[in-house]
Amino acid sequence: MSPANVTINDVARAAGVSKSLVSLTLNDRPGVKTETRERILQTARELGWTPHPGARGLTTRRAYALGLVLRREPRTIEVDPFFAGFIAGVEAVLSDRGNVLVLTMVPDAAAEERAYERLAADKRVDGFLLTDLLAEDARIPLIERLGSFAVSLGEPLGGSPFPAVTRDYDPGIDDLVAHLVGLGHRRIAHVSGDERMLHGRRRRERFERAVHEAGLTPVIVPTDFSPEQGAAATAALLDGEDRPTAIVYGNDPMAIAGMGVAHERGLDLPGELSVTGLDGSQIGSYVYPSLTTLDNDPAGFGQAAATALLRLVEDGEPGDVALPPARLVVRASTAPPAGR
Repeated sequence: MSPANVTINDVARAAGVSKSLVSLTLNDRPGVKTETRERILQTARELGWTPHPGARGLTTRRAYALGLVLRREPRTIEVDPFFAGFIAGVEAVLSDRGNVLVLTMVPDAAAEERAYERLAADKRVDGFLLTDLLAEDARIPLIERLGSFAVSLGEPLGGSPFPAVTRDYDPGIDDLVAHLVGLGHRRIAHVSGDERMLHGRRRRERFERAVHEAGLTPVIVPTDFSPEQGAAATAALLDGEDRPTAIVYGNDPMAIAGMGVAHERGLDLPGELSVTGLDGSQIGSYVYPSLTTLDNDPAGFGQAAATALLRLVEDGEPGDVALPPARLVVRASTAPPAGR
């Protein structure tokens, strides 16, 4: 008999006890003698028995699932390696604990609110992973009102009753600007992300501060974080009268799209244009030239967020998690500007 087919009836038969005693033991309920409990648990281990998540939910009132509701264009998710790495990190934790991830894509704020209400009302998830925090994020009071749990990626403005998983990007952005200035760049542009999202705004603000402190004037072109808008912003910068010698992009997919635009125009990278990202992914090490960026570790983000949320759901322990700061990773896409 394979472990996947073992039932509590099989455990009861092998341990020489009733099915009810097995059920009480496996659900950690009182009423079972210590020696009997130990014999049942040992038998279950030997047979390779594992509980079915749905059956556990009936007795423990848990769904054994976490929710991730994403309000983004599907195309953005498709081309952004952060989400693939983040979900892989979440799944690594959940699969080891017998939990699952419920992923829902929504087109707008109204559909997003309905998704949270439906998942909470149907008790399909035990809590939510919150990405892409907004300046005024209605999801936090909504989840609190629904009586559910959550963990956010980043610290919300105005505080939150839920734990946050954070990574400090400020030192990495400072080091990145210092790296470019040290190479001799004086015209440095930033293709920023969607500033409705806190991480897009905060990265742009830190970039501006670092450039001002270097005695330079920053150039900002806002986008929605998509490669398409990253490419369009690059074209606009290269067509301008005072073309930058270095461009810092709000994420790596936009940086790679910008490199494509520069290659098409015959520019030498990095001799005529240095390019950097801000949220390092593995793909950046394989493009030509390999991409200078900040180390982000999206899988580590996912592991930390899932672990913190399960700790909150299972043990009632609301603990913030501070991940190691994002560090500068210098590769081949940055060099002194032409003429230096």
